[in-house]
Amino acid sequence: MTTRRFFSFATPSSVGSATKTASIASYRGGNPLMTPYSATKAGVVSLTRSAAQALAAQRITSNCVCPGAVETAMWEQIDREWGVLEGLEQGEAWKRRIRGIPLGRPERPEDVANVVAFLAGPDSDYMTGQALNVDGGLVMGN
Repeated sequence: MTTRRFFSFATPSSVGSATKTASIASYRGGNPLMTPYSATKAGVVSLTRSAAQALAAQRITSNCVCPGAVETAMWEQIDREWGVLEGLEQGEAWKRRIRGIPLGRPERPEDVANVVAFLAGPDSDYMTGQALNVDGGLVMGN
């Protein structure tokens, strides 16, 4: 719906960018418990690429960021719920998730925000249809 509304403002003289948030789950698939989440994030990547094609003539770029294991309240909840399902102590699911990050630390919200700022700025004017992993190398490392 948001993208449809965005399209309605695009004119032949428009210039700008549309940045969406997906997840590394869009590439990896994931744990069977997270199948719907992974599928919807793959849909965001597809929508991003379709929008890139549709908006290119108006010089509007469309890209998305694909965060990994970001240290947020969402992961605190996932850790609790996953722990209950698998009989893990609190914090264990999180530790398992971040263990394989090649850069050696969990992702912070500002790691993602910095890439979004880049995509919204002029330095990314010639990038469109891209899904950028912002994950400390997690996808590459596994």
